Amino acid sequence: MFANDNPWENEYSRKGRVWGGSVHFLPPLSTSDKVLELGCGNGKTFEALLGTGAKISGVDFSLSAARLCRSLTAKSPKGEVIVADARHLPFADASFDVMIAFHIMGHLPAEGRRCCACEASRILRPGGTLYFSGFSTEDFRAGKGYETEPCTFRKKNGISTHYFTEEEAMTLFGDLSCCSCGTRRWPLAVRGQQYPRAEITAIFKKSPQIPDKTSRSRQIIKQ
Repeated sequence: MFANDNPWENEYSRKGRVWGGSVHFLPPLSTSDKVLELGCGNGKTFEALLGTGAKISGVDFSLSAARLCRSLTAKSPKGEVIVADARHLPFADASFDVMIAFHIMGHLPAEGRRCCACEASRILRPGGTLYFSGFSTEDFRAGKGYETEPCTFRKKNGISTHYFTEEEAMTLFGDLSCCSCGTRRWPLAVRGQQYPRAEITAIFKKSPQIPDKTSRSRQIIKQ
């Protein structure tokens, strides 16, 4: 995102493990799956994914976050963490069976979301699945801060968050098919007051590769 001005790096280097608590929307995985988590942060979701036995790769563009997350790989030989920008991923085409994009797309500007979506489609294998979550426009924090783009607000620490509608989320990954999309809502209690939290969750699939005519002809001949 910004090589010399990374608000997330500032956040992780000052505060350490920013995120904790339980993980929602964890996908079902097999031990043969190759999984990539975009924006792994300090490893909240990454650690839960390691427990599935699948091969997990995490990327984050904050070096401090990557170091925190990397410390968790000692628990599993199937985990690796790479410092990389989600808009320009250092992986070959069709490298992963499953991709996790939890609360990363919302921290990118519109053009960044488009780049990230293209990269996700590129490195996801045919028939692969992408799991998405991002904050909803129903969330009580929507509208707070300086509006940099429609429904995108920057806080004083420099971190921006985009708030999605279900309709927008469904079209995020144009080359992938949206299988399901919905809103998860829960209350947040702060000093006796209840505040509405809300996030969009969605599942996307990449179309299976269609054999070319030559391949199908060979299959028919073999049969």
